[in-house]
Amino acid sequence: MLLVVILFLALSLLAYVLFGGADFGAGIIETFSRDTRKTITHAIAPVWEANHIWLILVVVILFMGFPPIYAQMSLYLHIPLVVLLIGIVLRGTAFTFRHYDAIHDDTQQYYSFIFKLSSLLAPLFLGILTGALILGRIDPQAVTFYEAYVAPWFNLFCLVLGVFTCCLFTFLAAVYLIGEAETPDMQALFLKIARNANIATVVVGSLVFLTAETSGLPLVQMFWQSPGALIAIALATLSLPVLWWSLLKKQVILPRLLAGFQTLLILGAWFWEQYPVLLRYADGSYLGLVESAAPEATLLQLGLALLIGSLLILPALYYLLRTFKGEIPVIEDSAEQG
Repeated sequence: MLLVVILFLALSLLAYVLFGGADFGAGIIETFSRDTRKTITHAIAPVWEANHIWLILVVVILFMGFPPIYAQMSLYLHIPLVVLLIGIVLRGTAFTFRHYDAIHDDTQQYYSFIFKLSSLLAPLFLGILTGALILGRIDPQAVTFYEAYVAPWFNLFCLVLGVFTCCLFTFLAAVYLIGEAETPDMQALFLKIARNANIATVVVGSLVFLTAETSGLPLVQMFWQSPGALIAIALATLSLPVLWWSLLKKQVILPRLLAGFQTLLILGAWFWEQYPVLLRYADGSYLGLVESAAPEATLLQLGLALLIGSLLILPALYYLLRTFKGEIPVIEDSAEQG
């Protein structure tokens, strides 16, 4: 049952990145391209709230299945965690008021500003939080507030990993939005954004490894010594030419599948290399998923709840997506329309 719980934790995190991450990325795209607002609002309005079910699952699984890890994260990383949660709440609130408010006046500008800012802030601190977990600067013996609660996450490596998360989410959003475009010009814009975001993801991803080395984390060596992680990174790299070809051909389905495949490989490589470690301390010790697992009786109840709940939730989510996202618009070239 422990393996079942770990599997649900990994799949929930993957689903949140693929779907919730794309929603954050859409907000980032709107920040730098105001012309995309109408398309983005139409695309995410029916399903954005449902995507957070995956984050709820992650939190519940950590809280109930691995309480020591949950406690340590809540204690030593409470600052980035609180900023992340505030960003998620503000983003959803601002989007709701902006989209459903019956009165459209100057307040819409404030809603849009909060939506854009929180769309950038939340993935940034999600990446920072992830970096703090693996960097190994959490020190239970720290004597100052800065050493205990700021130093573990306020560093170059965590910041670069946060920027990488923003780039990845922007890339996912742009690829998904290609199929949501209603005009050839808008489709071309999302294609351009997808290509640029993909380049930025690769460049910043390289900086993640570089800053890890300068921060004392031998990430290159750790990946090199992990065959599974190395194979995943190699496959993600080899799929890049196919992805670019599909973008140049203005395809819709294949780029989505490849973007999801690459994200799966990136997260899979990280999980493969880290497993079963989830949180590293400054003295070299760590908290792992096996050592931090709850008692067997608790895992049994949690595992059964996840298995039975998935039989109810997954069909409902499929019905929701099928209802609102079942059809992909076909975009004709401008010349053909003329």
